[in-house]
Amino acid sequence: MSVSCCKNLGKTKKAVTLLLYQRRVSSLYRCIQREHLSSSFSSSMADLKSTFLNVYSVLKSDLLHDPSFEFTDESRLWVERMLDYNVRGGKLNRGLSVVDSFKLLKEGKNLTEQEIFLSCALGWCIEWLQAYFLVLDDIMDNSVTRRGQPCWFRVPQVGMVAINDGILLRNHIHRILKKHFREKPYYVDLVDLFNEVEFQTACGQMIDLITTFEGEKDLSKYSLSIHRRIVQYKTAYYSFYLPVACALLMAGENLENHIDVKNVLVDMGIYFQVQDDYLDCFADPETLGKIGTDIEDFKCSWLVVKALERCSEEQTKILYENYGKPDLSNIAKVKDLYKELDLEGVFMEYESKSYEKLMGVIEAHQSKAIQAVLKSFLAKIYKRQK
Repeated sequence: MSVSCCKNLGKTKKAVTLLLYQRRVSSLYRCIQREHLSSSFSSSMADLKSTFLNVYSVLKSDLLHDPSFEFTDESRLWVERMLDYNVRGGKLNRGLSVVDSFKLLKEGKNLTEQEIFLSCALGWCIEWLQAYFLVLDDIMDNSVTRRGQPCWFRVPQVGMVAINDGILLRNHIHRILKKHFREKPYYVDLVDLFNEVEFQTACGQMIDLITTFEGEKDLSKYSLSIHRRIVQYKTAYYSFYLPVACALLMAGENLENHIDVKNVLVDMGIYFQVQDDYLDCFADPETLGKIGTDIEDFKCSWLVVKALERCSEEQTKILYENYGKPDLSNIAKVKDLYKELDLEGVFMEYESKSYEKLMGVIEAHQSKAIQAVLKSFLAKIYKRQK
């Protein structure tokens, strides 16, 4: 075959691939419309989630038929089961926030079918990232359950295969980005963003893991600055900044011009984790959906850091003797100490001041659209009960 024939064949193949992609997206949204979702993309949460889940099906199908690997029936079934168990099983808040933020940045304009699909696809990339982190985190922490079911590595016949599954999940993100965004002018920025946030999160996990090695439990290592560093890197960047950064890139924005937005979202992520630490101890387990274990797990929690700041010499002794021990009597003594120190009241004051400070910064922003995005995030977490 001549060189010119090969080139023409390559162009034809690329054109056919693009045509198939366009047809798939159009077919997806015809399906959505048949389910009574309007083409203007209704703002109701139920409709948004339905749309989002439809996009998951498309992305999963793409990955299960990736031409770079010759799947056997067994391997395809394994990956499909692994994805449904780990990626789709959460609350999907991070992923849905991309779509919600992009809508707000468009300031009321109807989104095109492609914009809806792409914003959902980016949201799912964050959910894939979350799944990758959690699968490996559960192995490192030797956890038992996740989202009300056994951790993936504890499922029969999975075991340490879960490590490779985590690596697969991480690679899927870039397969999705390459397939659906490589022709976009912001593609390189997207890849750089995901790589940057993944690195920051891994570093946060490292700080968390090495702060106290097993057998070297030492409360004197814990401080507010250590707590903030762990939370900032392990949680805030990927849970709060990443969804908005994705939406900003889709909207044609340069992230270097929005450092102030990043700072607000990181502060919001820290406030969110402080809430988490508080709820772990004081929330009703039935409302929270889990039994808190921060005390017996010797976590660098905001509560224990604040307790160390406020304890008398005698109270400090009680904390040192009981924190990080699994016996129910030890846990009860720590909780009694927290009540004695009025840490509930301390948290309430912190929450009120944090909200006031965040709202002040948000309302000072010159862009009403960005204000709306940030207010939307804050409204979802302020005074949450779970």
